Amino acid sequence: MHFDEPLTFRSGGVLPSYDLAYETYGTLNADHSNAVLVCHALNASHHVAGWYEDDPRNIGWWDNMIGPGKPLDTDRFFVVGVNNVGGCFGSTGPASIDPATGQPWGSRFPVVTVEDWVEAQARLATRLGIERFAAVMGGSLGAMQALAWTIHHPDRVAAAVVVASTPRLSAQNIAFNEVARQAITTDPDFHGGDYYRHGVIPRRGLRLARMIGHITYLSDDAMMEKFGRSLSNGDINYHFGVDFEVESYLRHQGDKFAEYFDANTYLLITRALDYFDPARPHGDDLAAALSSAKARFLVVSFTSDWRFSPERSREIVKALLDNRRDVAYAEVDAPHGHDAFLLEDPRYHALVRAFFERLHEER
Repeated sequence: MHFDEPLTFRSGGVLPSYDLAYETYGTLNADHSNAVLVCHALNASHHVAGWYEDDPRNIGWWDNMIGPGKPLDTDRFFVVGVNNVGGCFGSTGPASIDPATGQPWGSRFPVVTVEDWVEAQARLATRLGIERFAAVMGGSLGAMQALAWTIHHPDRVAAAVVVASTPRLSAQNIAFNEVARQAITTDPDFHGGDYYRHGVIPRRGLRLARMIGHITYLSDDAMMEKFGRSLSNGDINYHFGVDFEVESYLRHQGDKFAEYFDANTYLLITRALDYFDPARPHGDDLAAALSSAKARFLVVSFTSDWRFSPERSREIVKALLDNRRDVAYAEVDAPHGHDAFLLEDPRYHALVRAFFERLHEER
């Protein structure tokens, strides 16, 4: 969908016009009351479920959660997935052409925030005739967007599903993001963010950034169970190439990521993660930040998620309870680390299913 009205970012930057790539699933009912917005995390997109007829291997990143008869049932709800501004899957981003120059935006693309994304999503919802979402849902960075919706558009969201999230990043999380960004910006092929005009991609930096990130998405137990100390070729070769299966896996993930993801987009999204802190304008009082929220909440965390630990989710729950909001909280004992929110844990899925069944029955 194309928008001609300017989008002004919190950083002060402006897009005079922009496109948002989106997908919908299910049918919007007569009174437009069954719409659910699903917000994506770092390297995902608007393609949240199903697959394409001409590309059946391209399965939506939350396909185990969304679809007919699934926890978020598209026989009941109209689901909207959006690729955020600054992305690299169809929405206007750094690789898009700036109409004023005829060149890619590159390093001149404005720094974005979670709140900027929410404003763009709200415009899309209005165009689709959705004045109020039955729910806004996301995991990780997507859950931050769900939180921001309840704060900045409290009358436009009836419920929020906040999974594996945090009200703000810890210093350690910011540090991981900075190391990943340094890997990209110090790649000789980065060219200050304007690598498009040089016909190159900072692949080495992207590979390292993805490898760093991937380590943080898994728990130690999950990595040991999946790889242990298994050797790729059956024996130690006394070199600095690949000896262990975990090394091979990380290199494969890095190589694959560098082929489809844009380096500038990675910088923008990790910075949006760093900057998200709704309590900051309220004297670091999260309860004050969430005082405007009117939605019903489901908050879910996972015991082995050391990147966005359960303690961070409990901060959100406490702030909501301090405001006497309707909130259900579940801490799922799962060994998979942060990536647990993407996996098909029957207890976790049962929680989400029950929440949406209740929303459906009460509409």
